[in-house]
Amino acid sequence: MTLMLPKVDVAFKLLFGDERSKNILADFLKAALPELASEEFEELTIVDPHLKREFPNDKLEILDVKLRTAGGKSIDIDIQVSAIPEMRSRITYYLCNMITEQIGMGGHYGELKRAISIVITDYDFIPESSRCHTVYRMLETEEHFPFNDLMEIHALNLERLPTEGEGGLLDWLRFLKAETEEEFKMLAEKNPMIEEAYCKLQVMSEDEANRMIYEARLKAQRDEYSRIQGALREGRQEGRQEIARNLKALAVPVEKIAQATGLSVAEIAAL
Repeated sequence: MTLMLPKVDVAFKLLFGDERSKNILADFLKAALPELASEEFEELTIVDPHLKREFPNDKLEILDVKLRTAGGKSIDIDIQVSAIPEMRSRITYYLCNMITEQIGMGGHYGELKRAISIVITDYDFIPESSRCHTVYRMLETEEHFPFNDLMEIHALNLERLPTEGEGGLLDWLRFLKAETEEEFKMLAEKNPMIEEAYCKLQVMSEDEANRMIYEARLKAQRDEYSRIQGALREGRQEGRQEIARNLKALAVPVEKIAQATGLSVAEIAAL
């Protein structure tokens, strides 16, 4: 049996978004959000525990884990293994929605609770920092005091996991990054909650229906990645052609245009 990888969003949601295993989710959240009181995680409400059984061919569904804490705070956990265009704008948009959806008709601003977005990536999502865990809030630009505590983003980068240190969040992130049974077993031996998550991952991986959804998700992600890469290649080609047209209009010799753009003489002549 080949284990599902927990960093694939389908497997992540099956593992952490299950009503029957909130203790696993709570342990991860305590490690990721140590500033919150432990009482916040004693009662978690998973907003959308269901996993859709079909995925459209032309669009990847957002498979995040949404929940509310005992104190009413909203948390969204999203995991991505490959880069998505406008990821930062998307996170900001969903975080704003988590705030606005708290107030219904006749609601009051004083009722608003903190909204927290946890973004886990297996690519270099925050190139400005070399740290594995970065946190973002609304701060004054010079004195750095908070405007309020209503919006918070945690970026967890699996590519920047340190080689030293253990326990808490590092163990959970190494579990999400793991790909071999040896890695999973080593982490399970050190942490009882990770051992429970590993056991559940094994059970999930043996379920035929789950495997079909998992494999379909992997195919959809590969297809989407290929589509994006193809669009990028096409865009670069169009950019080179536009430069070549401009240089031709300036009567630059074809050989020099070919050297500057990487296009062949024949391609330039055909423009």
